[in-house]
Amino acid sequence: MSINEIITPEARTLIETRLASVANEHQIKIIYACESGSRAWGFPSPDSDYDVRFVYVHPWNWYLTLEEDRDVIDLPLEDSSAGLLDLGGWDLRKTLRLLRKSNPVIWEWLQSPVRYQAEQTQQFRELRSVFDSFYSPIAACHHYLSLCRNTMNQALNGPSVKIKKYFYMLRPLLAASWIERYHTIPPMELALLLQLLDDQPEIKCCIVDLQERKQHIDEQIPIARIAMIDDFLTTELTRLQGSAKMLPTGNGDTANLDRLFQQCLGL
Repeated sequence: MSINEIITPEARTLIETRLASVANEHQIKIIYACESGSRAWGFPSPDSDYDVRFVYVHPWNWYLTLEEDRDVIDLPLEDSSAGLLDLGGWDLRKTLRLLRKSNPVIWEWLQSPVRYQAEQTQQFRELRSVFDSFYSPIAACHHYLSLCRNTMNQALNGPSVKIKKYFYMLRPLLAASWIERYHTIPPMELALLLQLLDDQPEIKCCIVDLQERKQHIDEQIPIARIAMIDDFLTTELTRLQGSAKMLPTGNGDTANLDRLFQQCLGL
């Protein structure tokens, strides 16, 4: 699917207008905004939400109080002419603190193929040279394996499963496999992750077929379990849980994040 099929020009305009409204309402500056859910992963359903995530800064004096104020913005789901909007953001200081701990969510957002507010967002992405030294392959791999394992425990306990749940297991498992193979940040798009299975054409074809089904049906409707995918999930999860222990860690210098934080505040 092309970007314009995933995010129509009308939807983009509506989302960017809504982001501007949120910035004005909360008196913040949004410095990065992207799509983070199934639309960015490349396998939306007809009823998929728009999962919009953003990083923002307050005016510099907001950070000079003894008590720290709330550093996230969680908005209720909004019904719009484009579909359901799910908007949420993190303050820059929170973002950098999580990045220092190698939280993979930050790199997920930076990898997103769907970005809003192009000028500000591109400037923030150009700071990757500072961010990437904090990336820890071992932490990221365990993060994705945990996502896969938890969903498997919840979803694979009966004869049927919601189709979207398969992808909530497959995508993080393939992301972990990417990290094992390349020690780099995995791409967000499922199509790129599926290249890891080029030497396993049967399971790759099975996943691609399931992806095509998902694009045309309600993702909440349960489908019969698929034995080939179940076996792949179980076998690959067990294998990766062993090999993940050997991956390297990050080695970033916090002083670089401090300088970046001050720079973004205009200090």
